[in-house]
Amino acid sequence: MSEQKLYPQDKILAKTILKLIPKSITPNQITVLRFLLIPVVIWSIIQEKNIFGIFIFLFTASTDAIDGAMARTRNQITDWGKIYDPVADKLLIGSTAFLLISKYLSFYLALVIISLEILLVLNGGWRKANGHIVQANIWGKMKMILQVIGVSTIFLFLIIKTSVLLSLSWIVLTIAIILGTISLFTYSI
Repeated sequence: MSEQKLYPQDKILAKTILKLIPKSITPNQITVLRFLLIPVVIWSIIQEKNIFGIFIFLFTASTDAIDGAMARTRNQITDWGKIYDPVADKLLIGSTAFLLISKYLSFYLALVIISLEILLVLNGGWRKANGHIVQANIWGKMKMILQVIGVSTIFLFLIIKTSVLLSLSWIVLTIAIILGTISLFTYSI
């Protein structure tokens, strides 16, 4: 397996959090954990357990950075991870978009976010069918970070009831849509 490009967050995580994770745990196991936590995030939203919700959402979202850093720093990148890690991210963002963004911001904003996520999955599937495995590029990584910030801001609104947080969330999620669109057209093969 060839040497992978390390991002700044990989180096930071390798010196901190990854030291706490045994080498016997693989990045794919962390991705599976994210799949298992998504229903807990959904439950917290439906039950309006917003303080718990923001923490479980942020923890679940953080597993994306953790499994990616593990894969790159421990040279454990797999084709399974390249495919299912982004699927887990899209399920997390898609479900929160459906439940939170459509309710507190706009159904149409949620629809655009979900549609973009579906297009990204279809694009990856199409490229895989043509013999290519596509990894997220910097635009996709920045999109995910902004989506997490946007959703977290909605949770904060639900906790402290300051309406400016909804405006901030709208702006952040709109920028995320722009970055997601760029990532759709700039994947390298």
